[in-house]
Amino acid sequence: MPELTLFRPTHWPTWLGFGLLRILAFLPYQPLMAVGRLCGYFVYLLATRRRRIAETNLRLCFPEQDEAQRQVLLKQYFASVGMGVMDVLIAWWWSDKKIASFSTISGRENLDGVFDHGQGVIFFTIHMSSLETSGRILLQYAPLVSMYRQHENPVVQYVMRKMRERHLGVIIPRDDVRAMIKTLRNNQGVWFAPDQNYGHKHSLFVEFFSVPAATNTSTSRLAGLTGAKVVPYVTMRRPEGGYLTRIEPALDNFPSGDTMQDTQRLHRIIEQWIREAPEQYNWMHRRFKDRPNHEPRFY
Repeated sequence: MPELTLFRPTHWPTWLGFGLLRILAFLPYQPLMAVGRLCGYFVYLLATRRRRIAETNLRLCFPEQDEAQRQVLLKQYFASVGMGVMDVLIAWWWSDKKIASFSTISGRENLDGVFDHGQGVIFFTIHMSSLETSGRILLQYAPLVSMYRQHENPVVQYVMRKMRERHLGVIIPRDDVRAMIKTLRNNQGVWFAPDQNYGHKHSLFVEFFSVPAATNTSTSRLAGLTGAKVVPYVTMRRPEGGYLTRIEPALDNFPSGDTMQDTQRLHRIIEQWIREAPEQYNWMHRRFKDRPNHEPRFY
């Protein structure tokens, strides 16, 4: 049972919201995504601060596009944000069989023997809008432990943790390095998406779409400490509906001993994925919040 403090009247609207979301999860896939697109439209209209952040990110990352092109992409992005919320409902409340019926996997052969070395696997991915669903899909093919970030709303934190534990088993706080190392040394997989700005600690400024971005170097550090293989994978929403999960070959010569080079290599992979479906990436995150050498801030 959750702590009684979670049922205080101040949390009732959040519980009501989760109740409505649970009801929505009974909808078939296409109507559910239609609701998501509608929700995304309202977020576009109402979340002006987040819209400005996304506009700034798109301007920095796609300077070759004119303003009209970026506005089209911006609206497509917010539609994807709404569909991403529906993806969370799918990840939390749909059965494995039902999710599998809407999923296609590419590169399944790249998992063959990937755990044979006995030192675990880092499944490197990024914050596409179907991230939550991607964990459910990948778990069907590999032993997996999920990372999570503490949410400031205690009800959201409680529900998110319970749902991930239900489907993924053990989950690890993002900053619990010891638990991550132990998991890898037990020859399990860690689901890892370190593509956001976490500040200067353990970070380097590495070019992201040709713009220096503070980037956590934990992928190469963890691989070096544990001997774990790094397998890039990504899940994208298909234009015709459903999901495509692509598993790529484990990175060779990683870590290389040059952390800057390793991190830039990961960024090239990320950029390739984003260019395939730019509307599905998390552009509301302040990816360029920290600036090198006291450069002017973008946001």
